[in-house]
Amino acid sequence: MRMYFAGVDLAWAGRNPTGVAVVDSEGCLVTAGAVRDDSEILAALQPFVRGACVVGFDAPLVVTNPTGQRPAETALNRDFRRFEAGTHPCNTGKPEFADGPRGGRLAEALGLDFDPRSSSARRALEVYPHAATVALFRLERTLKYKAKPGRDLNRLKSQLLLLMDGIEKLARTAVPLRVVDNAAWIELRRQVVVAQRKSELRRAEDPIDAVVCAYVALYAQRCPAGITIYGDPATGHIVTPSLPADLVSR
Repeated sequence: MRMYFAGVDLAWAGRNPTGVAVVDSEGCLVTAGAVRDDSEILAALQPFVRGACVVGFDAPLVVTNPTGQRPAETALNRDFRRFEAGTHPCNTGKPEFADGPRGGRLAEALGLDFDPRSSSARRALEVYPHAATVALFRLERTLKYKAKPGRDLNRLKSQLLLLMDGIEKLARTAVPLRVVDNAAWIELRRQVVVAQRKSELRRAEDPIDAVVCAYVALYAQRCPAGITIYGDPATGHIVTPSLPADLVSR
């Protein structure tokens, strides 16, 4: 049976869209899109997680600390903050984690093993696209495609297109990812190019981030020596391609 690698750019609040992408064992993008509620997320993933799979969630799977940040976040930030790729702190004092993280509930519903070091054929990983792109694309700082005050449409669009360019160039790496012939990817690029509003960019951004998550899942499987696992089973892990030792921040 073919193994699949899925990516979930999970909205912490259920009312916002979630990006979902799937890559096959050959590194070819199968699907990329956006859904809303948990039932839609599970339905989108279900055909691809019946057998061997790795699902990369851009969201916490384990949150037990009542305040502050998790050890995984502290450790990742130590490496990546200088590239502006630090994570937001997660704790059960925040309403979205008070009843347990959404990502963890979804991974449990799919019957996935949370341990990134597990030999299980069906695993869930917590991943972080900003850190992954810094490491994979050797960025001096993160790409600024997220809508924030002071960032205009043209700047956001150019940065999102740079992200897409970087993803397309992964086809020529030791762990190839092939996206350019996929109809969903072609449509995402068209949406970004013609976008006239930030909201239109946002609709494309979630599936694109999900593709990065799926690739990290593939990369972790194909190149385990090239990843770093931050954290521990009790308090949560974050898995990312390892930061190159010679990479310098801007």
